[in-house]
Amino acid sequence: MSLYLVETTVEKNGVTKEDLKAKINRVEEKLGDSAFIEVQIAKDLSQLFFIIETDHLENIAKVFEDHQLAVQLTKEVRLIGEDIEDVKKEKEKVNYVVEWNLPEHLTMEQYLERKKKNSVHYEEVPEVSFARTYVCEDMTKCLCFYDAPNQQAVERARDAVSAPIDAITELGDDE
Repeated sequence: MSLYLVETTVEKNGVTKEDLKAKINRVEEKLGDSAFIEVQIAKDLSQLFFIIETDHLENIAKVFEDHQLAVQLTKEVRLIGEDIEDVKKEKEKVNYVVEWNLPEHLTMEQYLERKKKNSVHYEEVPEVSFARTYVCEDMTKCLCFYDAPNQQAVERARDAVSAPIDAITELGDDE
């Protein structure tokens, strides 16, 4: 089975975290034999980042559409930095996601080498814990998940590892 990132947006017209959680539960039920690895909710409830393991991608878009979740992006991804079973157990232990639109011509091998070389610099920002990265197999973007006290700490960590930020989203289901 392959891993997929599905980014969705939510119409905020009166939506509550309970509404979203109920929607997420219904989506998970409808995915059938696809494995629901994790979902991260933007703190402002406007965006959700789903990671799904499936061999039936064609069925997924319909499930999200049926539950009024507007799919903005669907990409096959590779998990870097953590084992899939650990993600399933500890998926709530992150509170920021950084999106980086990868430069053209960067290969997966180059990305992995760069990450290996620069990751040692995370120790320069000990208050930030890097959890995992999902890299799109087409090498267009990656999402890096962190546990950090605030956005500025995440920005310092990204500077330490010489990695840009195209977007940063605080996660959590608090309104």
